[in-house]
Amino acid sequence: MTPGSLREAAALIERREISPRELTRACLDRIDRENDALRAFITVTAEQALADAARAEQDITAGRYRGPLHGIPVSVKDLVDIAGTPTTSGSHVPPRHARHDAPVVANLRRAGAVIVGKTNLHEFAFGTTSDETAFGAVRNPHDRSRSAGGSSAGAAVALVEGMCYGSVGTDTGGSIRIPAAACGITGLKPTFGEISAEAVVPLSATLDHVGPMARTVGDTALLFHAMLDGEPRFDRVPPDAEGPLWLGMPLPYFFDKLDDDVARLVMDARAALERAGHTVSDVSIAHAERTADVYLHIVLPEASWYHAPLLREHAGQYSPGVRLRLEMGRYILAEDYLRAMHARTVLRRAVDRALEGLDALVLPALAIPAPPLGASSVAVGKTMEPVRAIMLRLTQLFNVTGHPAIAIPCGQGRDGLPRGLQLVGHRGSTERLLAVAAAVERQIIGGAGSVGGGTG
Repeated sequence: MTPGSLREAAALIERREISPRELTRACLDRIDRENDALRAFITVTAEQALADAARAEQDITAGRYRGPLHGIPVSVKDLVDIAGTPTTSGSHVPPRHARHDAPVVANLRRAGAVIVGKTNLHEFAFGTTSDETAFGAVRNPHDRSRSAGGSSAGAAVALVEGMCYGSVGTDTGGSIRIPAAACGITGLKPTFGEISAEAVVPLSATLDHVGPMARTVGDTALLFHAMLDGEPRFDRVPPDAEGPLWLGMPLPYFFDKLDDDVARLVMDARAALERAGHTVSDVSIAHAERTADVYLHIVLPEASWYHAPLLREHAGQYSPGVRLRLEMGRYILAEDYLRAMHARTVLRRAVDRALEGLDALVLPALAIPAPPLGASSVAVGKTMEPVRAIMLRLTQLFNVTGHPAIAIPCGQGRDGLPRGLQLVGHRGSTERLLAVAAAVERQIIGGAGSVGGGTG
């Protein structure tokens, strides 16, 4: 018996129809079979995971059931500290050796989760394709010649392949939502600061978000509540939003450069929502075209500042692309950084205005399907676009502004590859966004479907 979702697995564990040890063993067996080919994991903590699963089983048998994460196998991006394991950040640069769990890991353990290992990523989370990593390029399970996105690619692959039932990711410009869209799972970037980023290797301290990745919105909501500080309150997990939703679709900028199947499937999702009685209005976000410039003038100097000591000692051990981006940050003037921080406030207010009177914004999560591994540019319509820029184009604004955003699957293209829908909510209202996303997921699941045969 192989559960298809975290919620299904939790129900089976609670009814004692499957044990935490059996579930964990099944995930570890899957890692053993597929990890060499897909490179989802850097470190597998099999012995500790089985011991933790046995302890969870004993607690549950003794009537000390902690809730739907108890005994559930979960993975952690290898940017996040776990006591007793190296934090490699996907790099040849010497790792740091953690003596304590990061708060987000400690919170998951408190909820009873079983950590099966640490997932692969684009080196130091500074990329979108996860082919710059010391541990082998992460391969997309739908087409192994393609990227799984980035930087939280290993987490997405692990979920698709049944190597775990939830994962901790990080998102600085789209690093949860991009691999979620590329691999066909769900990924949430909460409101900025909502989940602790302590003991997580930073990329850009004012843009970094920590968030959950899972197979469904409901699973993601359970993980989100377990990752928050304090005792997990699963009674606070919101039900699907009821009644008609008021949604906005920001067409200018966000629909200017899209793969044909992305555009078609997003519009199919819109039609399905409207048929179900929801209202989807065209809106715009003022100054959205400035996003990339503002983002770069923040992320580059902040990343360069953190890495300066490491670059002095270990410059030759960075991959060339990541090293180049870090060194570019040295040439950003202080006035340019401050100008970007001012523009950030302008963009935050613009997104707030676009959301006025709405439950959420609806837009694509990724402008293209997963690109071929190693590609530096891809065709979008009749033009060639740089891979990194086009992959970040639709997600990075909401890191700049701090609004919660979630990527959910919305079907497959003619190539057989997944496409993703993104929903953006009001700042501080991540729970409401999850409720809206669950309702949207229910309406479009199976409705968008495939737009043609593929060979993926």
